[in-house]
Amino acid sequence: MVQDTKNQSQTHKLPVNQISTVADTIVEQLAAYGVQRIYGVLGDTFLDLMDAIDRSKQIEFIAVKHESTAAFMASAEAKLTRRLGVCLAQSGPGIANLLNGLGDAYMDKAPVLAITGQVPTNKIGTDAKQYIDQQVLIQPLAAYSAQLSSPQATVDLFAKAIQTALQWSKVTHISVPKDLFAMQQTKPVRTSPQLIAGEMQVDPTEIEQAVAILKQAQRPVVVAGVGSKPAAAHLTALCDALGAGLILSMGARGTVDESYPNLLGGLGKAGSPQASHVLKKADVVLLAGDMWWPEGYVPENTRIVQIDVQGANIGSAFQVELGVIGSTEKVLPALVQNLQGHKPDPQWLQEVRQARQQWNATVESEASTEGSPVHPARLVRGLQRAAAQDAVICVDTGDHTVWFNRIFQAQPEQDVLFSGQWRSMGFALPAAMAAQLAQPKRQVVALIGDGCLGMSLADLSTAARYDLPVKLVIVNNGQLQMETDRQIVGRHSRIGSELTNPDFVKIAEACGLAGFKVTDSSELDQILSQAFSLPGPVLVDVSTDAVVFPVTEPKEA
Repeated sequence: MVQDTKNQSQTHKLPVNQISTVADTIVEQLAAYGVQRIYGVLGDTFLDLMDAIDRSKQIEFIAVKHESTAAFMASAEAKLTRRLGVCLAQSGPGIANLLNGLGDAYMDKAPVLAITGQVPTNKIGTDAKQYIDQQVLIQPLAAYSAQLSSPQATVDLFAKAIQTALQWSKVTHISVPKDLFAMQQTKPVRTSPQLIAGEMQVDPTEIEQAVAILKQAQRPVVVAGVGSKPAAAHLTALCDALGAGLILSMGARGTVDESYPNLLGGLGKAGSPQASHVLKKADVVLLAGDMWWPEGYVPENTRIVQIDVQGANIGSAFQVELGVIGSTEKVLPALVQNLQGHKPDPQWLQEVRQARQQWNATVESEASTEGSPVHPARLVRGLQRAAAQDAVICVDTGDHTVWFNRIFQAQPEQDVLFSGQWRSMGFALPAAMAAQLAQPKRQVVALIGDGCLGMSLADLSTAARYDLPVKLVIVNNGQLQMETDRQIVGRHSRIGSELTNPDFVKIAEACGLAGFKVTDSSELDQILSQAFSLPGPVLVDVSTDAVVFPVTEPKEA
């Protein structure tokens, strides 16, 4: 790959040195990089910082009920916007509670900065209340973590933390001792630099190997991840040129129109068994912007070509024959151009399209199931019908996640947020609130398991406090269904999987949300339509059948 950049110079007027408190400097430095809000729970170690936020008018503090909610919100905002997400917490238990949401950002490569108060400098290293070595505590998750030890280092530390998070899509962290916030410093804040990425040019000779492998394929399959979304048209053109089946990861849903005849569904527990069977037969697989396959689904003795913008992602989890470093927007068109005149195997293409027809028939049968309680596939189909064409859909972690991935047919303008690799319960409500704050003109919908809502229930009042018109759809089957499935299939004891749920509608109403209850599929569509038309936050509690999820082969380890 050759990067063609143009020499451009631009003069930036830097602010002159002036005396400012550390707290005011932190707020100004964040604002200079476009930060608009900070999520957190108030703590006495950073009251001076809160005063600075209040004075600023550029940054809003979003007060939540639990620090994990704050970190999840920062992660979700970063995932949706690719801007810096920021969360704030107290020393000790505050930073400990942040770790779950920061784990989500770490695993899904979302740029997040965590700011934490620390005990005063004369108490560091002692047995003072709420003291812990924060840099050691956060080390597994943060690419950069530092403790501010001098007011004059404020700009240097925060600029480095912000740049590291944004440029590498990493979690970073700064801890600030309580007494330093009110101290003064004189360094001017740094403005966000203008970045000229240049234009990535693809040299045809550099992809000849990839083209040669693809041309030799008799049974090609393309597996596309979220990195392929900007190249949707080229993705289908490539599949057409190869006669390849197309499999999408959950993050890539909506990249290709669901009517595309080569689209086979997904892989893993939520995937299509037909897609798995087709993949087993493939002799060449092209990974486009995707680096994760569920264990047991990577075909053996298959030639794999992987395209990724970061070389470190290529071959990191499975054997890859050839890696192409570059963006899918540039590499895929070059591959298509070099495949002009290639004749796909008509027998393989027929097999791919028959597999798609079989899968579609299965999905439609499940999604059309009527009755009481509501079948989870029918619930997802109802959600699909009710969601706006450009909705942000936040999906929590559990049995409903795999039903969503199995049934939901996303639109190209929709965004789906979920806890991809960390897979924490309790993600969707915080994600929905952050998405609504970041993009207030879009409809935001959350699909939440009853066990997941139990983990973030207190923050229903946060949605009402900030009048966020999020639409929360609760999958209420009275148990941790994904674990129940594993207990049943594995013939384990059922201990611990049953839930004692409150009346979610009454709790929602007590918190200031409108509440609806659905017990039969015959009323589902009408109630969802009514609920989604309301201007404020709404919770729809759906009594859902405890269906054991269909087993797809091969079984995961």
